Amino acid sequence: MQRPEPIDEEFKFEEGLIVSSTDLKGIITYANRKFCEIAGYAREELVGKNHNIVRHPDMPKAAFQELWDTLKSGKKWTGVVKNLRKDGKYYWVYSHITPIEKDGQVTGYTAARRPASHTEINEVIPIYKDLLEKEKN
Repeated sequence: MQRPEPIDEEFKFEEGLIVSSTDLKGIITYANRKFCEIAGYAREELVGKNHNIVRHPDMPKAAFQELWDTLKSGKKWTGVVKNLRKDGKYYWVYSHITPIEKDGQVTGYTAARRPASHTEINEVIPIYKDLLEKEKN
């Protein structure tokens, strides 16, 4: 599946809770109806794909490195993420990701995401821009 070309248009995500689960490598194993609706994909297009299918290019690699380092250490991660819809529009979420444990072993991760507030978005934009600039140099 080809990734959409980003367009500078926000998709307003104002209510509901996006829920998804992945395996240890970030492959989607579960996507709720709201995730499909907001991301613009059918469930069949998401399950079995890497979660980075919705990664917006404005998101710095360092942000996801910190996310994965936190999760792999067995801790929960929270943060604001800019995602990319199938149609190329973007949407902001406040994400809370927790490891899934079975018999004392982490087997995957579950993420619950709500709409990010204007304040949360405005706080993170300059941080992400700075990280992206550093990645280019």
